[in-house]
Amino acid sequence: MDPPSMWRATTVQACGLWPFAAGSGAPMTGVPLGQHLHTGATVCGDPISWFTRARYISNPSLFMLGMPGLGKSTLVNRMLIGMTATGVVPLVLGDLKPDYADTVRALGGQVISIGRGVGGINVLDPGAMGEAAERIGGEAGRVLLAEAHGRVLNMVAALITIMRGRPMDDHEQSVLSACLHHLRERSTPGRPPLLPDLLRVLDEGPDRVRAVTLDRGDQQRYQKAVDPLHRSLIGVLDGPLGDTFASETSTRINPNAPAVCVDISRIGEADTQLTAAAMLAAWSDGLGTVAAAHALADAGLAPQRWFFTVLDELWRPLRAASGIVERIDALTRLNRSLGLGDAKITHTLKDAEALGNEADRAKARGFVERAGMVVCAGLPRTEMEELGKVIGMSQREIDLVSSWSSPPGWANPEASSEPPGRGRFLIKVGGRPGIPIKVAITETERNLHNTNTRWAGKDLPQPRSGEHR
Repeated sequence: MDPPSMWRATTVQACGLWPFAAGSGAPMTGVPLGQHLHTGATVCGDPISWFTRARYISNPSLFMLGMPGLGKSTLVNRMLIGMTATGVVPLVLGDLKPDYADTVRALGGQVISIGRGVGGINVLDPGAMGEAAERIGGEAGRVLLAEAHGRVLNMVAALITIMRGRPMDDHEQSVLSACLHHLRERSTPGRPPLLPDLLRVLDEGPDRVRAVTLDRGDQQRYQKAVDPLHRSLIGVLDGPLGDTFASETSTRINPNAPAVCVDISRIGEADTQLTAAAMLAAWSDGLGTVAAAHALADAGLAPQRWFFTVLDELWRPLRAASGIVERIDALTRLNRSLGLGDAKITHTLKDAEALGNEADRAKARGFVERAGMVVCAGLPRTEMEELGKVIGMSQREIDLVSSWSSPPGWANPEASSEPPGRGRFLIKVGGRPGIPIKVAITETERNLHNTNTRWAGKDLPQPRSGEHR
């Protein structure tokens, strides 16, 4: 049967045409996302609106899974545009393709490029947190400075973890913390120390650092305690990460920008260590900026602002080294108390299962379990059944999302138009029934966001004479 024509109108007009209209039950709070696949009703939503206004979720976070090319980043771009209009500040901390840089530019935001010969991040720079601590002063400033120290320590430990392929030892983190305290007390105001300065402190062995190593005045004991850490730091400086993290930060994040994107698309896809390190450094710097903004607001020195971070292609840093999951977990676990929403995007749950040990796999699965919203694009049936064990999905929902990952038949005349699941998503919140939606993008969004730009604007190769098309 031909489907009937659908008309839209306001409640003032529609009640006169059809007085027995009833609401469809689709949520209407937040960014307009698309139409309900079954009822045609408009579906609105985003993690921050559903947490603060609608109270649908207890954690302002989103976890999105789906096969490549089905529109995951398109939906997130839609959320960014809508949330910016309400005053929320999007932070895309590590744009790999890039998928979000043009959108951030169109919103009047700041785009920072990171990569060899393009720009770098000084991981010892407390950044916005250090500046805010100086402005605030007193006990609140001291607390913020201590938090900045912890973030710097966490970031340097992450770089060493990436280089070694395993986590640091506990006593090494204590030595590293003592070195950072020593550097901070002796650094010139306005000139944060660099990684080479950290190596110099290990060479000199000040009393504060020696006390942590338990050398008891024995130089050989001291060298034995710090040599592995010393070698790892030399490996960071002289290895694939040195050019990007050994010098001053090229461009600091502007805490007053309406949106921020850290573009790391210049880093080659095969360069897994530098990609993971750049993403972690961008996340640490960005989340430090959020903490600084909230501290200034609490002190009455700046207006209160909400932030929304996007952590795309999550599988790439997860696979870089054992222990990276713990670092990501430490950076993002407290988003609710920080006035921060986040979206984590990956392809499948198997990205977590490919991690090296069970502890890391459990932490990665926790990202999905803690998420307020879980959004699924097309996924294979086996993947959906595994996901159903984590978030609870009916067989009908599993069948629906699985059908979006199946290609159309060879004889389908429309098979060349687009994949069958593109723009279709299932939104799951707790044990509630899922909301299936279809996203139709505007021409403006289409111009801003095209992940197939390398294939656009060129004629396809033509067959030579005598070849079949």
